[in-house]
Amino acid sequence: MAYEEPITDYDYKVENCTCAFCGCNCDDLVYLVKGGEVKGELKDGTIISGYVDGGHVVGVRHACRLGASKILEDMDQRLLVPMIRDEKGNLVETDWDTALDKAANLIANAVRPVFYGWSETSIETMHYGLELGELVGAVLDNQATICHGPSLQAVQNAGYPVMTLGEVKNRADMIVYTGNNAMNSHPRHLGRYSTFPRGYFRKRGRFDRTVVTMDPRYTDTAKMSDIWVGFEQNGDYEFYNAMRAVLRGKKLEKDIIAGIPKEDIESLVEEMKNVQFGALFFGLGLTHTLSKQRNIDIAINLIQDLNKFSKWNLIPMRGHFNVNGFNIFMAFQQGFPYGVDFARGYPRYMNGETNTIDLLTREEPDVFMVIAADPGAHFPSGANRHLTNIPVIQIDIHWGPSTELADVVLPGSFIAVEAAGTSYRMDGVPIYMKQAVSRPETARDDEWIVNELLKRVQKIKGIKPKVAGK
Repeated sequence: MAYEEPITDYDYKVENCTCAFCGCNCDDLVYLVKGGEVKGELKDGTIISGYVDGGHVVGVRHACRLGASKILEDMDQRLLVPMIRDEKGNLVETDWDTALDKAANLIANAVRPVFYGWSETSIETMHYGLELGELVGAVLDNQATICHGPSLQAVQNAGYPVMTLGEVKNRADMIVYTGNNAMNSHPRHLGRYSTFPRGYFRKRGRFDRTVVTMDPRYTDTAKMSDIWVGFEQNGDYEFYNAMRAVLRGKKLEKDIIAGIPKEDIESLVEEMKNVQFGALFFGLGLTHTLSKQRNIDIAINLIQDLNKFSKWNLIPMRGHFNVNGFNIFMAFQQGFPYGVDFARGYPRYMNGETNTIDLLTREEPDVFMVIAADPGAHFPSGANRHLTNIPVIQIDIHWGPSTELADVVLPGSFIAVEAAGTSYRMDGVPIYMKQAVSRPETARDDEWIVNELLKRVQKIKGIKPKVAGK
């Protein structure tokens, strides 16, 4: 990494900010702000409370490069004004009332609406989204449907021996990464939560811990690990079952299992049995190989077996900063984590039936609202093909492939920079993300946009809005 001169040309500091990139939700960031007027309390150039009106972030301290690149956004790609698609097929700028009215009419008159995304916005926004979805009989789904959905299915099957990242930092003497490359996907995970920090019971940090990487690829995470187990592609299920067999005192009959000598498996299991506190972090490399959620089933069962000898827990390495929040919120409110269908007036959930890509490939939706996501960039061509044939409403801060598909574009605000809100870290801990600067004048907060759509749909359907406290 090349040396960079520190940023000195700024007017204010905003401390204890939260990163809105990955599931680590690091909450120790410092934003350096240039220009604007402080709306709140200021002391020695540091904002104690409030935000900077009209300022912009010019530097970030403590963030990884991925988080900093998102916070220091490229304004050339920013969506700043509402747009609708005209008769010639071009997106043209319009006023907020026109855009919201068109979006509300599309939603209110839809027969099979789908609301997708939600993983990069706040829990407060989701509250209004859920109420709107119940009102019109929509399907509410998020990015888990194409990433950690198998993990959530496995948790329903086998339980969830969970821990917090604080416990890992203070207690864990063995860290296991499997099916993920945390050094690249979650750059501060090892430095702030798992491997390198000095904890209450791990005073020497890295020197008090053993790091194991189980992955077919020799990743950057594997390079800095003490042990690398490079089992075969799609060998996850067989490998973990072999470990469970050894834990239960069984003798392995095969000399090589999933490409790993049985002596190495026995040695690793013995080490895992004798730690004081073990932490396993698994990623999409485990959820999307051949056995899908059965891989996670067996990983959870392995942790449960290890708990007969020591203390072990596991956490999925969630991607977007609030993808876990949507699943927690929906499971708490409706009993199901994602792909929740209100078409019959009550919530239903069935994998392969109420998931977004399945619905699109069957060409069921007649209106599609995407918020804080980009299906145009990540969905298979068959799903995106149907999006070209139906009205699409986009709520987002950046221009992207989904904008090219959208009929109504509603520019939102950047959570944790321009708007406050609650998110859930990958370990299920809620984090309040405060506002640092004001949003662009022509944009609106996500929470306001979805609430405004709800009120306009209620008016179209002749429903009186609920009164608080009644």
